Amino acid sequence: MDTVAAKPRCARFRLSAHVAFVLTLSPLLSAQPQSSPPPDLTDASLEDLMNIEVTSVSRKEQKLSNTAAAVYVINQEMIRRSGATNIPDLLRMAPGVDVAQIDANTWAVSIRGFNDRYANKVLVLVDGRTVYTPTTSGVYWDQLDVPLEDIERIEITRGPGGTVWGANAVNGVINIITKSAKATQGAVVSAGGGSQGAARGLAQYGGEVGQSGTYRVFADYLNQGNLTASDGQSAAADGWHMLHGGFRSDWTFSPDDSMTVQGDFLETGEGQTINVVFANQLPVEETFNDPIGVGEGNLLARWNHTLAGGSSTSLQVYFDREDRHDEGVHEGLNTLDIDFQHHLTIGSRHDIVWGAGYRVTADNHTDGYGKAYVPLSRTNNLYSTFIQDEIALTHSLWFTVGSKFEHNAYTGFEYEPSAKLLWQPAQRQTVWVSASRAIVQTSREEADLIVDLYTFPAQGGGFGVAQVEGNPDAKAEVLYDFEGGYRVQVYPGLSLDIDAFSSYFRDLADVIPGTPFFTEDQGPPHLVLPLMYEYVERAHTYGAEADGDWRVCRRWRISPSLSAIHLTRSNDEGGLGVSEDEDNTPEFQAQVRSSLDLSKTIDWDAAIYHVGRLRDGGDGAVPAYNRVDSRLAWRLRESVELSLVGQNLLTPLHAEFHNAFEVRRTLVERSVFAKITWRF
Repeated sequence: MDTVAAKPRCARFRLSAHVAFVLTLSPLLSAQPQSSPPPDLTDASLEDLMNIEVTSVSRKEQKLSNTAAAVYVINQEMIRRSGATNIPDLLRMAPGVDVAQIDANTWAVSIRGFNDRYANKVLVLVDGRTVYTPTTSGVYWDQLDVPLEDIERIEITRGPGGTVWGANAVNGVINIITKSAKATQGAVVSAGGGSQGAARGLAQYGGEVGQSGTYRVFADYLNQGNLTASDGQSAAADGWHMLHGGFRSDWTFSPDDSMTVQGDFLETGEGQTINVVFANQLPVEETFNDPIGVGEGNLLARWNHTLAGGSSTSLQVYFDREDRHDEGVHEGLNTLDIDFQHHLTIGSRHDIVWGAGYRVTADNHTDGYGKAYVPLSRTNNLYSTFIQDEIALTHSLWFTVGSKFEHNAYTGFEYEPSAKLLWQPAQRQTVWVSASRAIVQTSREEADLIVDLYTFPAQGGGFGVAQVEGNPDAKAEVLYDFEGGYRVQVYPGLSLDIDAFSSYFRDLADVIPGTPFFTEDQGPPHLVLPLMYEYVERAHTYGAEADGDWRVCRRWRISPSLSAIHLTRSNDEGGLGVSEDEDNTPEFQAQVRSSLDLSKTIDWDAAIYHVGRLRDGGDGAVPAYNRVDSRLAWRLRESVELSLVGQNLLTPLHAEFHNAFEVRRTLVERSVFAKITWRF
């Protein structure tokens, strides 16, 4: 579409859309004085967006249009206009990403299936620091807080990334990259509140240190009230509050040397409704409200150096300490990680990235209500190295090959190779194919956990306990993945990105019933049904994803996307399908997002989501649902912005997930949130 020709029609639409929107929301809104807006994503050309530099695919900067992978980037302007108040809600806009809220402080987030509270096939990083816990190989999303004003971009890679990132980068990588301290100079104060007792505030200041350094410090607060219990009538006990403080400093010592030092501390108090067996009071099994307490802190330093020949090196070291009280268990975890990488070119054809790393984790646990880790404390070491070479075969054809090599404490030596071919038949077209092998590293839970899952009446009287037992002879879950994609800028106002995949999983963990036996341990005589983790399950997923970006006119952009996946599983050992459940995977998701500048000072953003049903997972099917979010923002002047956000506007209540392991789900509610941001 010609931009000049589109202007009159877009102007007419802008007027009618403005009137319709005000009439729709007039009971909630009041007029505010405005002034000139800051630069907006609707002013950026699609060619600029296709040339965004990303680092997650190959651990080096490369244009998005030149990546042989399915990559989606959520940039800072998309974050600002989303109206989201947390990272899981931001991730909803990425195709192929399944985000389901379990209760007020718990989410299930995965890519391309296998979603769960502790989805272990997606690697999540913040500025190069992995944030999954080795206890479950999943992510505590309530502990993952980054002030949204400080996020430069979120890079979501769908498909394996194990060649450069290692274990657990199986179905995808979510890389959260924050702004440099230089980009956040001055002060920012924001405050907001809304329905369900929601409140959030941020105070931040950035300054300079001499001529070579910049810094920022921040304090962040969040409060979320209880949601509605799954019966739709009573109130739950899943509210939470959080205090979060941190800093970042960036130093430029010379044209060839720079350093980043950053860290933060987070503390939360939360609640959840759980159903547990009390191992020391058998056969007592109760559903009750359980408090959660979290304290977490980390410190990271990264040194970048450019060598005389133009190659570059990076050395990163971080330490993380976590204390979590959850389900009666106190978990203490210390992590030290050292990572080195070297990026160089050899001749005119070879672009090589290689590196090595070492990570040590030391944990200690106490016994919980119905669970225990044997042993209670454990120290694990992880050694790794990788190499990847991008070979320019011709001026329009590139072949990339490499592998990660790791040695972990559970399964020993592992390897994760990949090969990719990228062809650019024209300036604005990219075709790519890839083949990869990736693994999921065994967690402490799979190897060492003993948990009383539920009680049942025994034949002839008495009772029995189903007891899940970890497997010390654990295997690594393995993926063999094949995929391809096509990326094109159709014309200056329209771009498309399409990919398809076929993925074969082997040695997936499943729970296998063993031979029942009687015992007098931990209470009166009772029957024990042992359920052992065994690596006997296979699965196959295949599907496709597509997203587009259509610049209708200078002030209006529409971004649709859809994803479809089919997952089947099988095993020959009579597994229960507890660990890997296709019932948690919606087979179809779609969305349309609209970003419209109603005037120079008023933005209107809206998003419509459709999420397919989840099949019966033991507590009933979760119906398909549609979700509408909307945001209206006024800029009173260049430094002050007021915004009003409505989420889940179509229905008052809906479920997004099954009951998670032990945790009872609550219902997601319609909500309204107002916010003011002042920059000075």
